[in-house]
Amino acid sequence: MSRTARATRRIGRRALPLAGTIAAIAFAASSGSAQAAVISTGACNNASLTTPFAPWGDQSSYELMPGGDFSSALSGWTLSGGARVTAGGEPAAVAGAQGGNSLLLPPGASAQTPFTCVDAAYPTFRFFGRNDDLLGTVAVSIVYDEPLVGQVAVPVGTVTLSGAWQPTLPMLTLSAVQGALSGGTAQVALRFTAVLGSSQIDDVFVDPRMT
Repeated sequence: MSRTARATRRIGRRALPLAGTIAAIAFAASSGSAQAAVISTGACNNASLTTPFAPWGDQSSYELMPGGDFSSALSGWTLSGGARVTAGGEPAAVAGAQGGNSLLLPPGASAQTPFTCVDAAYPTFRFFGRNDDLLGTVAVSIVYDEPLVGQVAVPVGTVTLSGAWQPTLPMLTLSAVQGALSGGTAQVALRFTAVLGSSQIDDVFVDPRMT
């Protein structure tokens, strides 16, 4: 290899990291606001917070989804396939309504919560559930309200229930990604669908503070 060729290769090797550094700086400058939104840990509303799952070892602070205890009119909820409020709820009464109501989901029925504000500080949600027969299974989706395409549902998991009321494990809202793509915050709803059997859900909570 000639001296000129060797010199050209050395210059090329040195230019690569420099080009990468310039690109990284340009990206950071153009997306700084989105990155700030992703790492934000402040709630984007003033809802009251409690620790409803503390008896199960979860010390995180949660807010109740609008109408999530089914103790009043389900304003903003969308019910289909025979989904309806029924008497009797989870016995721990973590939302303050001892022996109140719950949402009944017959086979194939679906229920969607109202949209609520989320950002990177809303990473998880939990709820209580039980089945009314042996095959009770509920599919859960996150629904985003996109300005250009409307509502977009993203499946996040399936919950297999038992005959006794119990809290689900924490499930992800994927809010960090959506918040970054939507200027820091996004509108999100939860959709519950009875895949097999008949089930009940109660006390739907969202964790707003990444704790």
